Amino acid sequence: MNLFTFTANFDSEESCRIHFKEQRDKIGIVCKCGGQEHFWIKSRWSYECKQCRSRISLRSGTIMQSSKLSFLTWYKTMFLMSATKKGFSSKEIQTQLGLKRYEPVWAMVHKIRKAMGNRDARYTLEGMVEMDEGYFTVESSEVEQDKGLRGRGAAGKQNVAIMAESTPLEDIKTGKKSRQAGYFKAKVLTSHAAEEINKTVRESIDEKSIVFTDKSTSYVDIADYVELHITEKSNKDTTKETLKWVHLAISNAKRNLLGNYHKIKGKYLQLYLNEFVYKLNRRYFGERLFDRLIIANITGL
Repeated sequence: MNLFTFTANFDSEESCRIHFKEQRDKIGIVCKCGGQEHFWIKSRWSYECKQCRSRISLRSGTIMQSSKLSFLTWYKTMFLMSATKKGFSSKEIQTQLGLKRYEPVWAMVHKIRKAMGNRDARYTLEGMVEMDEGYFTVESSEVEQDKGLRGRGAAGKQNVAIMAESTPLEDIKTGKKSRQAGYFKAKVLTSHAAEEINKTVRESIDEKSIVFTDKSTSYVDIADYVELHITEKSNKDTTKETLKWVHLAISNAKRNLLGNYHKIKGKYLQLYLNEFVYKLNRRYFGERLFDRLIIANITGL
């Protein structure tokens, strides 16, 4: 969706509310009593359960819940976040929206990123899956810097498990083999222990999948959780062929985060990766990306 289309469709607070209600109605409202049939009270912009008569506000149960920012502000922010692959910093969004306070904007943007992650967490990767770890730059304290560690555990570096569906293709005429990327996942790891890798694999990859990795000792138990685990010694050929899409994703994610955000704290890295992967998985959606983000907003609390 371009700026002119967005402005034409969402030029007021009411137009945003009406659209948001239409999307909520399609998904359905479930009361705390379990009731799924409701009256609509327009004067209060609320639903009333036909079963227990309790009221549910239009924001309730969504990531807008308890927010004092207008629907129009939320819609403008989701438009900005879906309008470009690179993304905007919270400070830039604050500037674009013309808001005085930074903190509400920062909280809103991170809630949207959390909803993106929750939406993608509903799905598991399947088929042939590449997996490796990347080390991302994060803000480090003076204490961490004084330790002077290199490699694993180095100050200012956070390891992240990156996974990608990789579909093998073969040209019938030439016989040339290649791979096509499917969906991706990124999970910030708190350690290099095999137990955490195992947990990540169980949560992210279908048990009938074939997983490709290098020969890291952290991956010794992966075969227990998938159909087949194939390992190769880490070298240039492995990076370019076997783990091609994973390393492209790592490279692009690092460039995206370093180019748009500065001094990302480790505890927020997952949220930034959520946004990157959410857009990457929907790279062919075009104008529909904004609509999908509205749905993630409704269901992603």
